[in-house]
Amino acid sequence: MNLILLGPPGAGKGTQALELSQILKIPHISTGEIFRDNIRKNTELGKTADTYISKGELVPDEITTQIVQDRLAQPDCQKGFILDGFPRTIPQAEALERILGASGRKIDWIINIVVDEDTIVERLSNRKVCPVCNETYHMKFNPAENNQCRNCGTQLVEREDDRPEVIRHRIAAYHKKTEPLIDFYRHRGKLLNVRSENSIPESLQNTLYALGLKGI
Repeated sequence: MNLILLGPPGAGKGTQALELSQILKIPHISTGEIFRDNIRKNTELGKTADTYISKGELVPDEITTQIVQDRLAQPDCQKGFILDGFPRTIPQAEALERILGASGRKIDWIINIVVDEDTIVERLSNRKVCPVCNETYHMKFNPAENNQCRNCGTQLVEREDDRPEVIRHRIAAYHKKTEPLIDFYRHRGKLLNVRSENSIPESLQNTLYALGLKGI
């Protein structure tokens, strides 16, 4: 099964994608995580991406598309994958169709995670991450004792793009560039809308139900 998860920042795409990856036994491909990993390692790609991500802007299409194309060519993606963070624009979506079409593949379903803006701000402004192992915590719903990662004991940090002013910019960028994808995929008859204002397990069950996998 080839899936795309759409939704604004803070919708829970990454969390749901990780859960779905384990359930369906297909890789979770997060363009955001690929970029953040390169930023941590201070690679040339990381330096370029950071000039956009730190300001809440989208990395240019040609850079992101090439990264995704390279990843989808790997053997573990041939039986299915979950894309999280790509595509974000219609040109990216059209490029993805060409990439998959060249190998006789296509997207099966697009999960559009629906969440109100107040919930987004609440989630992101209270989020902290471990800079070593990437474990994510919510300081209200999933707090870490003494601001330390439960896995490795490292002090948690706020992601650069989770600062309130950047959150607002990210939401605005989403509405401007990414929301048109909803219509793009609706016209192709592959869009599934899933609400995600409740707990993660509830939201995941909504997604499984939409995919016809409610018994899993």
